[in-house]
Amino acid sequence: MDIRELQGYASFFMTIFLVIMLYGYIIHLYRSEKRGERDYEKYGNIALDDEVTSTPIEDKPASQREYKEENK
Repeated sequence: MDIRELQGYASFFMTIFLVIMLYGYIIHLYRSEKRGERDYEKYGNIALDDEVTSTPIEDKPASQREYKEENK
């Protein structure tokens, strides 16, 4: 087994690994959007709605705001 053969096997398995990771990420995005955890269409519109007066995508939870105010 020479180096070219090892490089061939490595590139094949790396390609398979990356395809599995890509599909896993796509499934993760789909499931989290279905459950209502995130709305990724809003994130996609960030580039189109880039004004100073535009509303934030997500508001900080009240617990984070209070924590930040207490530590000032």
